[in-house]
Amino acid sequence: MTLAFRDLFAVDDAFHGIPLPGRTDAWILSDAAKAYGIPPDSPKLTRFPEVYLRHLAIELDKPGPQKGVMPGVRELLDVLTTRDDVYLALLTGNYEAAARLKLEHFDLWRYFACGAFGDDAPDRNGLLPKAVVRIAACGGPAILAADAIVIGDTPLDVAVAASAGARSIAVATGSYSVDDLRASGADVVMQDLSDTNAVLAAIHRA
Repeated sequence: MTLAFRDLFAVDDAFHGIPLPGRTDAWILSDAAKAYGIPPDSPKLTRFPEVYLRHLAIELDKPGPQKGVMPGVRELLDVLTTRDDVYLALLTGNYEAAARLKLEHFDLWRYFACGAFGDDAPDRNGLLPKAVVRIAACGGPAILAADAIVIGDTPLDVAVAASAGARSIAVATGSYSVDDLRASGADVVMQDLSDTNAVLAAIHRA
């Protein structure tokens, strides 16, 4: 995103000081545009996702110490896909095309038939109702948003669940600690997802 912003607006390190975890890509971009006096109707802002995706595809192929799949994620997804009482969907603030690039890079996209993305709602809390509609449209169960369990690693993920009356499992593998996530009101807080049986039990409790 930093490289794309520099290409379009000749500003270096434009996202320094702007909160990133848990927010939608559009929300993050809007804050940067405001910080540098860029009008919201700028044609260059419309071009931003395209330029960002071009850089993202290049950056994903570069090695880096923070790139990888978090503990237990793949094993948990493998187990959940075999169950007939669970339906997996993706809910993320990423642009859909960016989410796909990231997850395909780690062979995780195939676990999710559908979901809701940062392109779908200006307010992140609107993503869960959108995801529920998408699930029904792509052949999944017809459920209420309150029937969902949101698994995420930020207080904003917890807030998405709470706004729809859904349950949340917060995981401290991102920028927030167990204490931070517990204070945000998550129904269940875990250090990571490495213990598949413990996660399944947490899902059952939630």
